[in-house]
Amino acid sequence: MFRSRSWFGGPWGGRPKNRLSLEHLKYLYSILEKNTTVSESNRGLLVESLRCIAEILIWGDQHDSLVFDFFLEKNMLSYFLHIMRQKSGGSSFVCVQLLQTLNILFENIRNETSLYYLLSNNHVNSIMVHKFDFSDEDVMGYYILFLKTLSLKLNTHTIHFFYNEHTNDFPLYTEAIKFFNHPESMVRIAVRTISLNVYKVQNSSMLRFIRDKTAAPYFSNLVWFIGKHILELDTCVRTDIDHQSNQKLSNLVAEHLDHLHYLSDILLLDIKDLNAVLTEHLLHKLFVPLYIFSLTPAPPPPSLAVVTQNLAAVLNRNVDIDIQEMHNPRVSSIVALFLLSLVFLVVSHAPLVHALAWVILNGDHSVFKEGAAEILNSYVEHRKVVVPGFGEPNESLEQALDTVTGQSSASSYALSEDSGVESSSPAATEPELLVDEAESAETKLLQNITDEEKQLQLQKSSSSAKADFGDMAKPFLDTVLQALDCTENDYLALLSLCLIYAMSHNRGVKNEWFELVLAKSTRGSFSYKTALIEHLLDIITQSSQPSCRIRLITVEIALELLVTFTRPNSDEARCITPAQQDLLFSARNQSMAVLRNFYKSEDIFLDLFEDEYNEMRKAQLNVEFLCMDSAILLPPTGTPLTGISFTRRLPCGEVEKARRAIRVYFLLRRTCQKFLNEKESLLPLTNVVNLVQVENVLDLNNSDLIACTVVAKDSSKQRRFLVIDALQLILVEPDAKLLGWGVAKFVGFLQDVEVQGDKDDSRCLHITVHRGGVTHNRTPLLSAKFLFDDHIRCMAAKQRLTKGRSKARQKKMYQIAQLIEIPGQMDSPVYAVGGTTATPTGSGNSSGSSSRSGHHRPMFSTANRVPGFAAVLRGNNSAGVSRTQMAQNRSIEGIRNESAGRSRRRSPSNTSGSNLRADHSDRERSPSVSVGSHSSSQSRENSQPRSAGTRSRESSPRMPRPR
Repeated sequence: MFRSRSWFGGPWGGRPKNRLSLEHLKYLYSILEKNTTVSESNRGLLVESLRCIAEILIWGDQHDSLVFDFFLEKNMLSYFLHIMRQKSGGSSFVCVQLLQTLNILFENIRNETSLYYLLSNNHVNSIMVHKFDFSDEDVMGYYILFLKTLSLKLNTHTIHFFYNEHTNDFPLYTEAIKFFNHPESMVRIAVRTISLNVYKVQNSSMLRFIRDKTAAPYFSNLVWFIGKHILELDTCVRTDIDHQSNQKLSNLVAEHLDHLHYLSDILLLDIKDLNAVLTEHLLHKLFVPLYIFSLTPAPPPPSLAVVTQNLAAVLNRNVDIDIQEMHNPRVSSIVALFLLSLVFLVVSHAPLVHALAWVILNGDHSVFKEGAAEILNSYVEHRKVVVPGFGEPNESLEQALDTVTGQSSASSYALSEDSGVESSSPAATEPELLVDEAESAETKLLQNITDEEKQLQLQKSSSSAKADFGDMAKPFLDTVLQALDCTENDYLALLSLCLIYAMSHNRGVKNEWFELVLAKSTRGSFSYKTALIEHLLDIITQSSQPSCRIRLITVEIALELLVTFTRPNSDEARCITPAQQDLLFSARNQSMAVLRNFYKSEDIFLDLFEDEYNEMRKAQLNVEFLCMDSAILLPPTGTPLTGISFTRRLPCGEVEKARRAIRVYFLLRRTCQKFLNEKESLLPLTNVVNLVQVENVLDLNNSDLIACTVVAKDSSKQRRFLVIDALQLILVEPDAKLLGWGVAKFVGFLQDVEVQGDKDDSRCLHITVHRGGVTHNRTPLLSAKFLFDDHIRCMAAKQRLTKGRSKARQKKMYQIAQLIEIPGQMDSPVYAVGGTTATPTGSGNSSGSSSRSGHHRPMFSTANRVPGFAAVLRGNNSAGVSRTQMAQNRSIEGIRNESAGRSRRRSPSNTSGSNLRADHSDRERSPSVSVGSHSSSQSRENSQPRSAGTRSRESSPRMPRPR
């Protein structure tokens, strides 16, 4: 044995110079031969040797086939096994490197022949069944990673190296699933991946082995593990009333979602025999005995139940009280509704979801003894019956698998044996002890009461039992509908709506079947579908009240379900009575009345209104995403400090109450329009199609421009022309090819503009254009200093911006007043809102291109001039020209000259700056034209040349240049 002082001591002295070569592999083999026993002195040498062997094998897989020939000839994997089986000091350290080496080796091999060589001697299966020290986290991590890497190599050809059909031995699968409940989440995730990779292989004998030998013990233990996790989740919900354990609850919900998606992935593989076993266990060992059972009313205390039974025996009466059933585990109704919603949102396997939906819609308490046999029999032939009951299996999975692998000739693993199907509680003797204690307490109680009191007590107990279990023909559906009561809050109602939505939108549960069963579910003259619609309308009506405690997400789901359940079958009218439709419209009118209380002339209301409309359009209803939020399991809260989104909590403060009122109005308005088959024509307040966009080319003839220099925060300067539209602030750069045209380089809404003067420079303005909305911490669109040529232009720009902002907001506030029908606002003159007078001619705007080639459009009409134009617009006043007009004329001439200097083509000699400006009478006669409107006849009349001898640029044909 070599004894080196370091890894690179004596033994490495004679190694070949070429690290990646067959000679180096032979050298490493000699080291393994001479160091067959692991010790503290040579473990470093062995670790480095194993690492180098993996590198050489990966290199040889792609470059030299002789490398694998030598590896197999010397049977080097047997040395790996020999090292692993040693219990001497340092063996655990070497095992970690050995597993890492094998993982790297199998992960990087690309040649199928090399892979077959490695798997051929069954050494890999021997490594998998080796009893490693899994208390070492590194060993556990590399071992499960090694199994996962091998599972990725499975296919119809390689499956024979792992599964031995003659001995019914499949260590890759059986060893992996033993860690299904490992405390480390990454190990559990790897086990799920391995099992799914195994199930995907289309090999009938292997799948038969899984079904007969491992399916029942694995699925029964898996279901029990999920059930214990659910009980832990329920405990967290019961104790965390003040939202103090949000992170723990969120982790538990995420883990349960992982379980559901794993089960769904198995079912989606569509392996009939495997799906039948899994469906049977899920339905009868988890969903019915725990989820559905939790929807029933809580039973009386065990002692009272025992007393009642004994009284009935004394008085020769029959009372249907199941003492055993009272000790079954249960979760809170809020958790039960949440869990059932997740099942229908995630799982779409038809036999499972159909049977579960049938239990909810039509089942009664007999389902806890009989199960959903009627539905399952129609899907599965010769199914193996599992007795309903939630309890721990009689054997752990490891014990069951050891029994299976140890008895290869044993018969198929029956579902009713060794899988806990007959056990309905974790401990069978516990109810008996409780019954004995209750009987002793009952004996003492009977000694102190008279016969009349006994009779009275028996009547009360039997009547309460009948009220709880006997009167309701469909107890589970009744519980779901009763949960829709929002008198106090919508805590239960939200989860009940999620369940109804999930059932009605599940692919495995046909929507027509669901509505048909719901419509036929009657009790006398009572119809469950009618009751559901009335409950939905009740939620909608309550939500329109000013002081209700119903969250926005609840209102949205209720409205969506109302539209779903009243949808016509064909071209017929909606399945809703006039009285029910009147309730809906009354709720919309009530929401308008509530919204009028928040209508103010303040800036924030307009911002709130537009924000909520934009949010409603962007946020599509996604109930599956909603149920991923653990916060809906806790009582509704109104504080934003919990981090819960606004739609999933109650409003806090006047601003949030206004937001809620606005959103409720939008939701009800949209729903009413669906019932009336109307399209929205008044919202949004601004028609985006008619707005100027960045890089649009604008015709600036007869437009009012103010030249300025924009100084950004980084001190960069840009020369621009400021154009103030009815709704927008536009910064224009002159077009390099066409005189009188400009390219929009920045566009912002006037209503979001903030203007401040500069105390030190009268020619300077500080302008900030915000992004809109009520969130002030967002970065503004533009924040810069505008430097004008003189203080007159600066003052005119400030006046236009200030008044333009005021007018833009007033117009939109008037639109809102029209929408919510505020008295006194209906007779006011209508503002022409939404149009601009610039003509955008961007690359994607065909209408702009056609207008550019035909005629120009002024940015402003004379009808809507802002202050500063009064002197210019005096019709026949020839007393002189004001300073404002002179400043404007100089601005027009400035852009003409700048455009002409940058133009590549020369202007006609008979065209001058005076020809580009109309006189005052022409400007007064020109109409106000907005973007998108085409008054071509008036434009052509106003663009005629002044004299026959002079041909102006306006009358010349202009072809649009390609952008």
